[in-house]
Amino acid sequence: MTVNVKDVAAAAGVSAGTVSNALNHPERVAPETVERVRRAIRDLGYVRNDAARQLRAGRSRSVGLIVLDMRNPFYADVARGADARAEQDGLSVLVSDSARDGERERRLVDLFAEQRASGVIATPLTGDLEHFERLAERGVPVVLVDHEGDSDGLSTVSVDDRKGGRLATEHLLARGCTRIAFVGGPSGLRQVRDRFEGARAAASAAGAALERVEIDDLTVRHGRAAGEALLRRPTGRRPDGIFAANDLVAVGLLQALTMTGGVRVPDDVALVGYDDIDFAASTVVPLTSVRQPAELLGATAIELLAQSPGEHVRFEPQVVVRATA
Repeated sequence: MTVNVKDVAAAAGVSAGTVSNALNHPERVAPETVERVRRAIRDLGYVRNDAARQLRAGRSRSVGLIVLDMRNPFYADVARGADARAEQDGLSVLVSDSARDGERERRLVDLFAEQRASGVIATPLTGDLEHFERLAERGVPVVLVDHEGDSDGLSTVSVDDRKGGRLATEHLLARGCTRIAFVGGPSGLRQVRDRFEGARAAASAAGAALERVEIDDLTVRHGRAAGEALLRRPTGRRPDGIFAANDLVAVGLLQALTMTGGVRVPDDVALVGYDDIDFAASTVVPLTSVRQPAELLGATAIELLAQSPGEHVRFEPQVVVRATA
């Protein structure tokens, strides 16, 4: 038999309205009454119809989170930070992967709108934000993560990737590297483009050479393939410093350099990654990386959902020095 609010009210000796207040606005009800209602709920095994309540309210208690690539632990850390902060507000986070597919991104935005999400957080694929702007115009708060602010109707939280690229390259230059390669791609990704621009600015200021090695994806496999290609060059034409666009690429490069090429890292080639994901410190040679505060990005995005649209928060990156550079 299905237990309803009236059954709970009868067991607790209160009205159905008091049960509703005890569940949704306990501050309006005497503590001893709240406890009687909760005891009745436990005894009867009552489960409230949250879907119906959300329908009446016009919004669910869920936040949609759309990330670029679930394979990258950086986005898992963003989701962890968002989920921990959302829990404090009685919200849940539903995570989806756009897989760097623009059409899929749009479908996910539409899906969260249909589900009456209380807000949407996303790492957008491109600068085309029309579908996010339409969602915001319908009254759904939108926060873009890892994206610079360029829309008054959307809030953003990001890290200065140009500065991160500059810091990584300046670190390699300070180690005495004179032939530096940037390994990353696709170049259409804003994060890759900004990190390269920062690296190029640092190299240019120092009068140093910077080579761009384009890869198709930011994965360990593509990083390893790039490393193997660099090793096929004569020793004098190899870079003596490498800046990888993210840590997964850096791990693949490290595998190629140390496991198949007999190259000493950092003595022969210094290596810097980006993101400082958890296992960067646990690679065969602990990885020097540019840290992004991933969990803080996620937590801040949740907080921005409750604020006026058009807020922009930007964090500073930092180089975490370990054994590879």
